[in-house]
Amino acid sequence: MAKKTVADIDPRGKAVLVRVDFNVPQDDIGAITDDRRIRMALPTIRSILDRGGRAILMSHLGRPAGKGPEPAYSLAPVAKRLGELLGRPVVLAGDTGGSDSQAKARALAAGEVLLLENVRFNKGEKKGDDAGYVAGLAGLADAYVNDAFGTCHRTEASMHAVPVAMKQAGRPAVVGFLVEKEVRYLADAIAQPRRPFVAILGGKKVSDKIAVITNLLSVCDHVLIGGAMAYTFSLAQGGSVGKSLVEPDRLELARELIATAGDKLVLPVDTHCADDFSSAATKRVVAAGQIPAGFEGLDIGPETARRYAVIIAAAGTVVWNGPMGVFEMPPFDAGTKAVADAVAAATAKGAVTIIGGGDSAAAVEQLGYADRVSHVSTGGGASLEMLEGKAFATVAVLDDA
Repeated sequence: MAKKTVADIDPRGKAVLVRVDFNVPQDDIGAITDDRRIRMALPTIRSILDRGGRAILMSHLGRPAGKGPEPAYSLAPVAKRLGELLGRPVVLAGDTGGSDSQAKARALAAGEVLLLENVRFNKGEKKGDDAGYVAGLAGLADAYVNDAFGTCHRTEASMHAVPVAMKQAGRPAVVGFLVEKEVRYLADAIAQPRRPFVAILGGKKVSDKIAVITNLLSVCDHVLIGGAMAYTFSLAQGGSVGKSLVEPDRLELARELIATAGDKLVLPVDTHCADDFSSAATKRVVAAGQIPAGFEGLDIGPETARRYAVIIAAAGTVVWNGPMGVFEMPPFDAGTKAVADAVAAATAKGAVTIIGGGDSAAAVEQLGYADRVSHVSTGGGASLEMLEGKAFATVAVLDDA
């Protein structure tokens, strides 16, 4: 869907309310361990500031109870890191649309940034229909920008009710550069892929990705399966999976997918397994479906990795969601690393390659491939829903181009 972007509004002398996704991981002492989501929002924020606007940012962080401030979920560390990246101070409001936000928004000068405290401290955020909360946020600014792709699949107040209220007041509501890029890459991948179109799906559960697998089988040339979900398929085919993670209640579904997909669905032919969830465990590479008792599958095997690499090498479009194994623990990162290398090589030959957020994004970052693919999505759940073919009400509500 074609939507107006932040480039279509004139922010000079105006306050612009930007919903960002600063839900970043932190360690036990509150230090940010991965600031990628903050960095991805910088082009939109800088566009507002550089053109004489005032940026008022709002985001969630974690899952607070919605009953007021919780120090563990404060956006204070985010404000500090954002200020370092922007090279200018970022003011933090103690509330979200309340009296402190209003006072600090009024005091904001052109080129300055205000970050509101965690929107999920308010029960009205998750409910999405608290009129007072929505009015407090909508009254802060002259325009609204959605640059929070990772939350686009959730119709929470700051994502949906607030832009609706601002549009009703005659104020523009547009997408930021990140959301524009995410939607363009993922929507185009589904609607107009360069072929062959290859999807790579990993992760723990078939049940998490039923709709994605079904939709992709209808549009892809090949769907490559890895991760723990592969063991449910093995068990459905009558194989032995040892103590591997499986979903016994999804065996019939797995059989149906195998029967209807034909040669589009590509399953592992071998498995790297171990007798313990540990790098020091006894390890074996066995044929798929022949994992011995007491062992569990922790990665695709080398022959599977080789076969997947051959398919990926010929691809025009690649979408990857979910690692092939326990990529955090060598040597069970080998399958994910081999697939990442193949995807990077395909990119270098001109393929459009998209990493669909979540653990797969973390894997390519950790393994050093993030700069060697076309796009790394910031949204795990949002990416999955786009790959399912769903539309987002939070984007549909914004101004059409």
